[in-house]
Amino acid sequence: NKELELMKISGRIAAVALKKALGNINPDVLCTDLEKIVSSYITKAKAKPSFATVDDYKWATCITLNNQVVHGIPKPVRLKEGDIISVDTGAIYKGLHSDMAITVPVGKVSASTLHFLQIGKKTLAKAIKQARVGNRIGDISSTIQQNIESAGYSIVKSLTGHGIGYELHEEPMVPGFGQNGTGPKIQEGMTLAIEVIYAQGSGEVYLEKDGWTITTQDGSLAGLYEQTIAVAQKGPIVLTPYI
Repeated sequence: NKELELMKISGRIAAVALKKALGNINPDVLCTDLEKIVSSYITKAKAKPSFATVDDYKWATCITLNNQVVHGIPKPVRLKEGDIISVDTGAIYKGLHSDMAITVPVGKVSASTLHFLQIGKKTLAKAIKQARVGNRIGDISSTIQQNIESAGYSIVKSLTGHGIGYELHEEPMVPGFGQNGTGPKIQEGMTLAIEVIYAQGSGEVYLEKDGWTITTQDGSLAGLYEQTIAVAQKGPIVLTPYI
């Protein structure tokens, strides 16, 4: 399928761009430097930043620190030892989008913070395995919820994964909470951006004054793990590998 091949290229471009940014995450680095790295790689690869297609958003990345959850504008803020940073990006290649995010530590962080991040990454891997023909969206959602809540953390319920393709955000919505066996049927050829969006505390959030950044109300750490996948007959294909 030609569209799937193009989405694989789009996903690979986003993945390489993200890897280049991650290689530069150190104390004293500016968030705006990471934005430049991602933006210039995506452009060099003959693609365009997906997020710049969102109304009034001009950047190739969303960058959030610590208690910020999603949609952070990359600002000239210096990273500090002990921070956690989420980098979210996507590419459009020949009209088709990809979307991915990861949260990583800056330098050394506490064991409890590392555990918090590991749970998010493992949860995403388990959720992706549920994206099989004949399952339902609720099977993905409930897998995310069970894994996050059984570890003692909370789902940020106001934010959700989504379908993706010619638009960055398409139907169906893929929430991080729900019941097994409910929701739309998962069909061959579906392309989904599956997201694990969670917090160490309550999962309640508010919008910061910049009109974009969403942050935990209680100041607790937030994590974000996202990959774009395609549903094939033999199982899910990850289009945005964590290279």
